[in-house]
Amino acid sequence: MKHLSPQPNRFVKFFRWSLALLFLLGFVEYGISSEISKVQSQEEVSKIPTYQSRFGRKQPIIAVIGENRMTELTDFMIPYGVLTSANIAKVISVFPKTGPVQMFPALKIEAEKSFDLFNSEYPEGADYVIVPAVHYSDDATLLSFIRKQSAKGSTIVGVCDGVWVLANAGVLKDYMATGHWFSFSNLEKEFPETRWIKDRRYIADRKIITTTGITASIPVSLALIEAISGKDKALEIAAGLGAKDWKPTHRSSDFYLSGKDMYIAAKNYLGFWNYENLGVQVSDGIDEVVLALQADSFSRTYRSEVFSVSGQKQIRTKSGLLLHVDKTQADAAYLDSILENLNGMAAMTAYDKNLAEIESKYGTNTAAFVALQMEYPWKK
Repeated sequence: MKHLSPQPNRFVKFFRWSLALLFLLGFVEYGISSEISKVQSQEEVSKIPTYQSRFGRKQPIIAVIGENRMTELTDFMIPYGVLTSANIAKVISVFPKTGPVQMFPALKIEAEKSFDLFNSEYPEGADYVIVPAVHYSDDATLLSFIRKQSAKGSTIVGVCDGVWVLANAGVLKDYMATGHWFSFSNLEKEFPETRWIKDRRYIADRKIITTTGITASIPVSLALIEAISGKDKALEIAAGLGAKDWKPTHRSSDFYLSGKDMYIAAKNYLGFWNYENLGVQVSDGIDEVVLALQADSFSRTYRSEVFSVSGQKQIRTKSGLLLHVDKTQADAAYLDSILENLNGMAAMTAYDKNLAEIESKYGTNTAAFVALQMEYPWKK
């Protein structure tokens, strides 16, 4: 008679099933815990160190710098406006030389101080140096200023493609950093001694801070406010901006150039007969953050260009920047249309308002293309 293995009784079956269930639940719990830990780890590693006063200063000195020939509008305007509004630091616009500064893709401002003047007034250096994207990211004067500020102990903050300036200055060697999705692969190839990190809106590694795309400028500004003056102050400023949080968590994989995006860019660019010149009314006290978002968004459609319009040749923004007006009221008659005045609107509301209007004027695909350029999770 063939020998048969004894059949497991009900207790053994129950025991085996219980073990399997416990293993499965443990695996699921481990997976959830791992994801939570991953998020917590991102927030902890990206946390900007608490400000430590230097040289007996009552408030930190924050230099928001750029390059006179062409500096990214929102990369510069948003940190300047948000940090100034918090009234927790002395925020100064600093450029290689005084005079007009052409912003990209629209508007023109006046440089408050030159590098030389700043160095003479603050020989110990700034506490923070905000570096936006610039067209000439290898400008020798700009790179020299950053190197010297870093050597003096300043925390250097590269906003969006401002990371190219930091990398060219050599201050990212042996640091973790991030950047705009479009530049990421090129940054990895050209600067292999930097550890390039995805899935974070901003990264703080010792005294170097870098961010992803344009829309990371609000979260990183709020994180700086928290580091300087505490969470309550950051929450106060966030509420005024309409920002729910300033966490570093981000989904880099959501942003890439598809065939549809390339088609929209080419179609809009080549359809020059449909190109529009748009005006935005400006006056003293205008919110430079909301203005920058509006001018930037509409100028990225490849269908339009934005000009400031006023009865004055120059105006002062809410935070004190001197804006050179592009068009007089008489010139406005030659513009195709005047955009709705969004002054007083919360910045995060303005993001969506601008994209909704672009969608209405130029279609969903164009609005999505603008959001992609700004690395903004619109309708995600």
